[in-house]
Amino acid sequence: MLIAGNWKMYKGPAETAEFCVDLKRRLDDLDAVDVAVCPPFTSLAVAVQILAGTEIAVAAQNVHWEREGAFTGEVSAPMLRELGVYGAIVGHSERRQYFGETDATVAKRAKAALEAGLSVIACVGETETEREAGETKDVLRRQVSVLEGEDNLVVAYEPVWAIGTGKTATPELAQEAHAFIKGLLDVPVLYGGSVKPENAGELLELPDVDGALVGGASLDVESFAAICLSATHS
Repeated sequence: MLIAGNWKMYKGPAETAEFCVDLKRRLDDLDAVDVAVCPPFTSLAVAVQILAGTEIAVAAQNVHWEREGAFTGEVSAPMLRELGVYGAIVGHSERRQYFGETDATVAKRAKAALEAGLSVIACVGETETEREAGETKDVLRRQVSVLEGEDNLVVAYEPVWAIGTGKTATPELAQEAHAFIKGLLDVPVLYGGSVKPENAGELLELPDVDGALVGGASLDVESFAAICLSATHS
């Protein structure tokens, strides 16, 4: 079971330090659950420093596919490794929606990160329009197909219509999507989409849900710790 917190563009180094000290204290006795935090690039180093020696991993929110080069504004997998970062998210719906991410570039990012020794959380999921048109399985099949053959990979199913909207897939919809993805790819599958302490337990108990990629609720240490602790009962 993996609970990963995607902080998006929140928390500079000072706030990150305060959060990580508190999280370390709250999860000191946590067993049987893997936990990761995914701060912005500028806060990775302080998170790695404070969480060193704990079981809480630090991952980036994105990674470039080249090792180095003239790619202004990008960060490579070897750079993240040098910082002590454990892994990276690739293909988040916000990257696809706002920054032109495609299945092809997601595949390149995932491959480069994995080859450099990073773990990868690759995000897939349908929009509300695609779901209403009955295209969910076609979308998931296409997005997952570019990840075939990769090891040390985790997939996060995040229905785009549930990202930051407060909407959550019903347990039945989530289970159906997770089972479908696992039929295509033999990897752990996390659920992402307005996961909160109030609904985490029900979602994490589903047979094909292997954890959660938590957005807004991961920004509050009490809320995130509660989700991590609820995973111990799943």
